[in-house]
Amino acid sequence: MTVNLEVAEGVGTIRLDRPPMNALDIATQDRLKELAEEAGRRDDVRAVVLYGGEKVFAAGADIKEMQAMDHTAMVLRSRALQEAFTAVARIPKPVVAAVTGYALGGGCELALCADFRIAGDNAKLGQPEILLGLIPGAGGTQRLARLVGPSKAKDLVFTGRMVKADEALTLGLVDRVVPAADVYTEAHAWAAKLAQGPALALRAAKESIDTGLETDIETGLAVERTWFAGLFATADRETGMRSFVEEGPGKAKFL
Repeated sequence: MTVNLEVAEGVGTIRLDRPPMNALDIATQDRLKELAEEAGRRDDVRAVVLYGGEKVFAAGADIKEMQAMDHTAMVLRSRALQEAFTAVARIPKPVVAAVTGYALGGGCELALCADFRIAGDNAKLGQPEILLGLIPGAGGTQRLARLVGPSKAKDLVFTGRMVKADEALTLGLVDRVVPAADVYTEAHAWAAKLAQGPALALRAAKESIDTGLETDIETGLAVERTWFAGLFATADRETGMRSFVEEGPGKAKFL
């Protein structure tokens, strides 16, 4: 399989495995969607790591495969392409991308689907589609602009240039830079910590933030207050408040 899901300590690692560069061909895209949906359903997965291995995250789409496609073929495929990446973005649990080496084109777009991005000091990110006479087609024009702002996104998309890890950190494209050898360990630790948190409250927080970014503030506030009130019906809310009153903050153990 070109993508695998491995679960340990409440963390599901969605691992790209299509050597040498993890090019995201159609089969890989479809498998990614399948496993993202599985991770979202499974109770033993409470947080997710996206990982491409020690050397490369994903160098982009399979250009040879795309070159053989005409307009009609891409009209038929483009929605499924976006839906595969959206399935990752919609995982109702915390998701961290562990980025090593190249994360270009579709690889960068996949990293953008995570809630948090930890990059190795050897990482290089970018949206080089313009150099092929194209634009990003798996959410890059939308998620990148929402993450780093429109002018920075236009710089990257218009030029197609790659940025190294330190510049990506400055731009806000990644959230932390660590030695390349430590990327997966750091990402797994981040996910494992959140895997111990209140699952439904984390889901509520993610959905409220993401919905608010995609709509007007009144709609976002409505989603927030609905989730906020609804969480008062959960066992985790009872556990969290009881622990706070009896033991002080930050000591609750959630099931």
